[in-house]
Amino acid sequence: MTRAKISGVGSYVPPKIVTNDDLSKTVETSDQWIRERTGITERRVSDENTATSDLALIAAQKALASAKVAAEEIELILVCTCSPDSLFPSTACILQDKLGAGSAAAFDLSAACSGFNYGLATASSFIESGKYKKILLVGADTLTKYLDWTDRGTCILFGDGAGAVVLEATTENQGVLASWLKAEGSLGKYLTMPGGGSRDPEEKNGRFIRMDGKEVFKFAVRILETSIYEVLKIGALNLSDIDLFIPHQANIRIIDHVTKKLGLPKEKVYVNLQKYGNTSAASIPIALDEAFAEGKIQPGNLLILSGFGAGLTSCANIIRW
Repeated sequence: MTRAKISGVGSYVPPKIVTNDDLSKTVETSDQWIRERTGITERRVSDENTATSDLALIAAQKALASAKVAAEEIELILVCTCSPDSLFPSTACILQDKLGAGSAAAFDLSAACSGFNYGLATASSFIESGKYKKILLVGADTLTKYLDWTDRGTCILFGDGAGAVVLEATTENQGVLASWLKAEGSLGKYLTMPGGGSRDPEEKNGRFIRMDGKEVFKFAVRILETSIYEVLKIGALNLSDIDLFIPHQANIRIIDHVTKKLGLPKEKVYVNLQKYGNTSAASIPIALDEAFAEGKIQPGNLLILSGFGAGLTSCANIIRW
């Protein structure tokens, strides 16, 4: 059976750091308040001249170098983002041009914070079908550009970044083993960006993230647990088989609640949200890149990547490294 293996990883975050103390100067909050409720201590914020494709480019170049694959060899570029450079052309097409990957098809995928996992399931399906052999998959977002910096319920949560992987066809016993995807559109009203689309092209309602934190929290803890059990069922595996769990890096209380309920030891759960906040579709690939660089992922290891996001969406993948 042909599977999609990850042959290269890369990530990038902008240099500007905004700490909790920085935020406390402009909105009613404190470092302690934010850390206790989210686990976040700082986040990265892109400047006005930096777009999503700029972050994606550096992460993609690092992933290609890691895989020892030239941009010209890539057959498909898939960028997972909900903060594209523009409505069109797609960020993937912009990235294709910047990379010089002229042979690649390119398109964007929008599933918000679930984007990278949705993209991983999509890209692996292309490879399993025999359509493509080498795919560049990127998760990148610059959601700080869409924050109301007076709303402490959202401005404390998000950061900017990009992560990328190169996927290649293999017949070895590795790669993406199982995927589980779900959407609950009836809950979409709890996490929205009202302005800027065809419903409100003049942005009368503001192009800012709006979130019902309590409802999103309830969804997240429920679906994160469900996604893990469902993808394990598809992969005919047990939780005890898993070497590392990389969840969406949104809130430490969500992660702790679910992992304690599952009985997962802390050493099997990778967390880096304290440094970056919620980087949306970039969250999991950034964590994947850092976990690999730290030696927490070894050949043959089984990983679960699981996330949730606006839509409301959720997705989980099992990978053998």
